[in-house]
Amino acid sequence: MNKVLKGLVAVAATAAMAIAGVAGAASATAAENTTATTNPTITFPTDAKYQDHTYEVYQIFTGDFDGKVLSNVKYGVNGTKTAGTEVTAEELKQLTDVNVEGKTDQEKLDVIKTFANLGSTPIATLTKDNKSYTAAPGYYLIKDKDNIVSDNDANTLYITKVVGDVAISPKSGVPSFQKKVKDTNDTTGETSGWQDSADYDIGDEVPFQLKATLPNNYSNYKTYYLAFHDAEEQGLSFNKDSVKVAIDGQQVTSGYEVKTSTTDKCTFEVVFKDLKSTAAKDSSVITVEYTSTLTESATLGKDGNLNQAKLQFSNNPNSEQEGENSPTGKTPWDNVIVFTYKVTVNKVNENSEALKGAAFKLEKSYKDSPTKLVKEFTVDDDLSSFTFSGLDDGTYTLTETATPAGYNSIKPVTFTVTAEHKIVWGNTDQRTDILTSVNGNKASGEIDFIFATDGNKDLSTDIVNVKGSNLPETGGMGTTILYAAGAAIVLVAAFGIAFAVRRRNAR
Repeated sequence: MNKVLKGLVAVAATAAMAIAGVAGAASATAAENTTATTNPTITFPTDAKYQDHTYEVYQIFTGDFDGKVLSNVKYGVNGTKTAGTEVTAEELKQLTDVNVEGKTDQEKLDVIKTFANLGSTPIATLTKDNKSYTAAPGYYLIKDKDNIVSDNDANTLYITKVVGDVAISPKSGVPSFQKKVKDTNDTTGETSGWQDSADYDIGDEVPFQLKATLPNNYSNYKTYYLAFHDAEEQGLSFNKDSVKVAIDGQQVTSGYEVKTSTTDKCTFEVVFKDLKSTAAKDSSVITVEYTSTLTESATLGKDGNLNQAKLQFSNNPNSEQEGENSPTGKTPWDNVIVFTYKVTVNKVNENSEALKGAAFKLEKSYKDSPTKLVKEFTVDDDLSSFTFSGLDDGTYTLTETATPAGYNSIKPVTFTVTAEHKIVWGNTDQRTDILTSVNGNKASGEIDFIFATDGNKDLSTDIVNVKGSNLPETGGMGTTILYAAGAAIVLVAAFGIAFAVRRRNAR
């Protein structure tokens, strides 16, 4: 019996697991006393992250504890038999038999829980306002009170201890989550790493990534529900066929479902009904990468086009998990934003007056490929202002394809759009804080291409046409002068001829 009792202590020590935290569930143990304790104490955690938890204490067995061995073992207040009933050698053997190498903590707890009546009133409840309980020596199970933990939190795998003093010492362990986007400059060909902001042309496919890192007590769960929820604004159009899922860097094609019909107003969800059917393990990284097209409905300028996501996850390793119907938590929404800009060209004369009858086309330069037409306007006698919407950073060429009558044409103008936006969305940032500047710089052309920014970070410029030179016209003053000069020459010649004839006759 003494050996059996020592085995019970071993079970207690190895089954002690982590308390859940704001960032997740994790592992922690309380060391056994090495000296006898008459009135051991169970105390509430001191870490501020766990002050909203409520811990219930269940007394399974009582006995005489000398710091190492619990003897004279009897059922406690929350045991499955009447308090004070002796625990048989056969019952204790069930506990020692499960304490072998290869048995998981869940398997051990499955046996331990058969001796606990968790439907009974706990012998003690610990909160931030009731921080300690003086216990009789015995074998205790400590658990989070059901349905108390917050959304981005998880329940504790039941803690079982032979008391000695026990300080509940939780650590973090729920999944971490982030959403990111990549930024590409078409002209230079440079692509950024994963970050919180980007700018693109309308029509571009924008790359996004969702990333979850599993808790280090993932193995404590029998099944595990994991769902990525993604919500896009109307300026972005999700490309379902672009979805790629990977576990620890290895792409997987099964074990999950991509849903576009959702009940929580998400654009789409990637759902693992039971992640345990995959190769995922403690602290595994699950990634979802996909593209969305920036559409004509995109918001221009500083408000940008918001895309946000959150993670839903199993958060109670003690429940009989049933996929999406099991207890779950969720992370806060994580935001990224995609910008696109507009350039307005105003056609004016030397006096800065609106000038009609012009037409323009705008082309963009691409690295290692020909320029591409962005937009072309035809002549419209009522149009003197031309707006090119849905541009990102890069180099562009503006060409005047039609010139107002009586004015000189301008040569093509090349300019570069540059933008500055925060690549990390801070905790206090609003969406209008992310885009900090947009600028345009002329690279070539006859005129000064001066950009002016407004509160929305849009770009505009005046393109000046100069009137042509005044040359002589037929039927005007110029021909009258020529006629008069010609007549004078004829008269002079006639007079000279007559004078010469008279002199000769006189001789």
